[in-house]
Amino acid sequence: MSSTLGNIGKIPELQKRILFTLFMLFVYRIGIHIPTPGIDSTIMAEWFDQQRGTLLGMFDMFAGGGLRSLSIFALGIMPYISASIIVQLLGMVLPSFEQLQKEGQAGRHKLTQYTRYLTVVLCIIQSYFMAFGVEQMAGPGGEPVVLHAGLGFRLTAMITMTTGTCFLMWLGEQITERGIGNGISLIIFAGIIARMPIAVVNTMRLTRTGEMSIFLMILLVVFMLAVLAGIVYMETSQRRVPIQYPKQVRGRKIYGGQSTHLPLKLNTSGVIPPIFASSIIVFPATVAQFFPDVAFMKAAANALDPGNLLYNLIYVTAIVFFTYFYTAVVFNPVDVADNLKKHGGYVPGIRPGKSTSEYLDKVLSRLTFVGAVYLSVVCVLPQLLISRANVPFYFGGTSLLIVIGVSLDTMSQIESHLISRQYEGLMKKGRIQGRR
Repeated sequence: MSSTLGNIGKIPELQKRILFTLFMLFVYRIGIHIPTPGIDSTIMAEWFDQQRGTLLGMFDMFAGGGLRSLSIFALGIMPYISASIIVQLLGMVLPSFEQLQKEGQAGRHKLTQYTRYLTVVLCIIQSYFMAFGVEQMAGPGGEPVVLHAGLGFRLTAMITMTTGTCFLMWLGEQITERGIGNGISLIIFAGIIARMPIAVVNTMRLTRTGEMSIFLMILLVVFMLAVLAGIVYMETSQRRVPIQYPKQVRGRKIYGGQSTHLPLKLNTSGVIPPIFASSIIVFPATVAQFFPDVAFMKAAANALDPGNLLYNLIYVTAIVFFTYFYTAVVFNPVDVADNLKKHGGYVPGIRPGKSTSEYLDKVLSRLTFVGAVYLSVVCVLPQLLISRANVPFYFGGTSLLIVIGVSLDTMSQIESHLISRQYEGLMKKGRIQGRR
């Protein structure tokens, strides 16, 4: 790994990309600590402490802690993700959107514009309900969270939080274009990582005061390491479909004749399904959390708390759906089979063309099923077990899955930059398993 870091320093372009990414994430973390005008952030934090263990904890994780103080980034990047889901689903329903998906760069640019516009609409709706709900809140001593409630505060909060999310959307796009890694995923990654030191300090404090036994803390660490090891193993697992290229004689030279493989990842969709599924649940559940005095809102908020049966059923169903959906988006067996046929490649024992695409689709469907089950277990089971132990922070496999998945993806992009310039630092011991 030391040789890898040395090689990174030898590539000015890669060095600039990494520094630009770190700077953008630093700007994001600064904005997390800027509260929305008109909010008493101290009282807001005290009220939030009373909601520990609810869905607000998960939403605050995705918002990087911005919800706790109702910062300018309180909505986080989730409205943009929700808008992306809606636009992609429309591409499967409306012929006009489907046509845009097939038009290449110009079509993708148009769909990106639609996603941005829809993000603004979702931000306006969500920020209004959030501002209205915060006006009804009070601290432990009855102190109001909002200093001057009314229409003026709601408009200010709507403009502030909508602008904050739009800035995060721009920030993520800049990281993707000029930095390293996927910008949106890195923003969520940075929010999760930033909360970990606080979680460790709180856990150590409870251990010192005797509220949490040392045995339970050790068991918790072992359990988290086991989940981490399982995620790394599954994320790097793949099915290698053998590909054979026939020999071709051109003049006096013989070309081809080599055997290779087509790597199909066990989890082709990566961390997208849990993020998409969480964004679907978070929007209505968060709105309901801010209206505890309304009977049906309170019932909805309680039903959608992490650990409840309804929440887990909706969450698992959404994960399975988005696993199949996003896998179909990123991998098209028909296109792969056509490309193999054009270059003379074939799967041994399978006829080129339609038979190959059907074979790849069958293999991919089985892998996707296993991947969907794996994602569901990782995202739900740790959360259920930890909720019984009264842990002082939100823990679910979702957070670890995002951290590991984004880390592997970012390291893979760094590796690609190194390989393209003939640096072999990550080709040896430091190379990521399963990416050969």
